Amino acid sequence: MSDKTSDVIVVGAGIIGCATAYYLAKKGVSVTILEADEVIGNGGSTRNGGGVRQSGRDPRELPLAMYAVKNLWPTLSEELGADVEYCQGGNLRLGKTERHLEILRGLRDKAVALGLDMRMIDGDEVRAINPYLSEEVIGASWCPTDGHANPLKATYAYYTAARRLGARFYSGCPVLELRKVKGELRQVVTPEGTFEAGSVVVAAGYDSRKILNTVGIDVPMSNVLIEALVTEMEPPMFKQMLGTADADFYGHQTSHGSFVFGGDSGFETVNEDNGHDRTTSVTAPAICRGILRYIPKLANAKIVRTWAGFEDVCIDGVPVLGPVDEVPGLVVACAFTGHGFGISPIVGTLLAESALGEPTTLDISAFRYDRFAARA
Repeated sequence: MSDKTSDVIVVGAGIIGCATAYYLAKKGVSVTILEADEVIGNGGSTRNGGGVRQSGRDPRELPLAMYAVKNLWPTLSEELGADVEYCQGGNLRLGKTERHLEILRGLRDKAVALGLDMRMIDGDEVRAINPYLSEEVIGASWCPTDGHANPLKATYAYYTAARRLGARFYSGCPVLELRKVKGELRQVVTPEGTFEAGSVVVAAGYDSRKILNTVGIDVPMSNVLIEALVTEMEPPMFKQMLGTADADFYGHQTSHGSFVFGGDSGFETVNEDNGHDRTTSVTAPAICRGILRYIPKLANAKIVRTWAGFEDVCIDGVPVLGPVDEVPGLVVACAFTGHGFGISPIVGTLLAESALGEPTTLDISAFRYDRFAARA
């Protein structure tokens, strides 16, 4: 077998691509991973808030999150041989108005119907769990089995574990075209040459749309810039993952004391897809002002750095996963809409199974590309 031929090609070396490569290599399958960036995981995978949450998810997506939290995240550091800083400290999704509480009740009802331990609590109960939250918070949803992990460490843990098992990574190697051979997808064209495999998994974030277009597949998704920041180390305050009813703020305190927060500045014209992933002097302070309305004690915390990344947002809010009937040999994994990190261990498992034509651990029919097909 040449160095450009393998059983499976994975396009994209974010956490989804690296996890897929790991689970394929674990099965003894030869796998090649092609990454356009010079740096592994230099997209949304290492530019998110690190939430490992079940609460607040679409009912189609919730079984994946519940499976990952129960079966995969608790032992992931041990399995991959690297500390991913997983902490199961619960999730408070905060509300300040009656409209917020209505949103949270709706999310609670859908989650409870699928068996998730999630309940509504009032403001006093919120502060009994986390006394650092302000009096403006009048209620929240509480999911004690949610948590958080370190996105950078988790992505690189999958990457290094996959390499140890023989997976071949090519960074700085953008995909120019997918090609069929006798009606089946078999080749991936890059500046480094043409790679061949029995199946191809495309997990390249928003870039997946352009790549998939080369074989006539178009996933209805958009590119949305999200911003985040990290503070200097602070004394231990709380272990919960925080979010809001409007999903305009989220974050947690890391194991070494810094806070990682993401948020919406409210400046819509600034947050539009402007072709780069840089923050601005306008948006970060606006996000900080919003955070202080929730956690006043952080007023004097210093910001170490800010960064931004792109979400590949699907038109119906859940990812596209699995084989594509129109293109035999193609498996798609994109449009995660900012929800990909927490479900990455089970998604990697499912994609590895799909690429090999095996029965999948969980039903992924709700995520198939053909859900967008015109109905007679």
